[in-house]
Amino acid sequence: MIEKNGVVLVLSGPSGAGKSSLINKIADDIGDYYFSISTTTRPMREGEEEGVHYHFVSKEEFTADIENDNFLEYATVHGNYYGTSLKPVRKALSEGKLVIFDIDVQGNMAIKNRLGDITTSVFITPPTLSELKRRLDNRSTDTQEVIAGRLKMATREIQRTSEYDFIVVNDDLDVAAEVLRQVAVTARLKIPHDKINEFVQNWEDL
Repeated sequence: MIEKNGVVLVLSGPSGAGKSSLINKIADDIGDYYFSISTTTRPMREGEEEGVHYHFVSKEEFTADIENDNFLEYATVHGNYYGTSLKPVRKALSEGKLVIFDIDVQGNMAIKNRLGDITTSVFITPPTLSELKRRLDNRSTDTQEVIAGRLKMATREIQRTSEYDFIVVNDDLDVAAEVLRQVAVTARLKIPHDKINEFVQNWEDL
């Protein structure tokens, strides 16, 4: 019997694809999970909570983690560090949780390079570029210039969907949510290479 291990589920896709809506719809059906959030050195703003919006740390702690290779990726924005820390991810994995990342295509490759044997990746997209534009227009949260930038980014990202294990076309929210739920449940069955090797060694018991 191979013991239960934590695994990783990567979700990528353009802004407006409905990733958050899909996660909220399946959250009660996929077992214990940890949603990866960024770590930052910027001060906490009013209304924000530690561990909900960001992990807030000092610059000293952040730079120490850089030196110890504890980040999948990081960047400096307006004098503050932002990054995806591996420390809470490793903790969640050790607890047998499904670790969910909402990350771009570059982030997906970084995760595959570090955690590939326990990672399942999903690209979530509207059925067409015109539908994506319609959704972004209807949100009324971005300027036309920002929307144009998002659409340009989406056309670049869609060319890299072959790097993903699954594509979920979010045309009907209920149907897409059921597909994603099945993918998440299946992702939990992935076994890391070291556990497979251990099983094989124990199996050869003659």
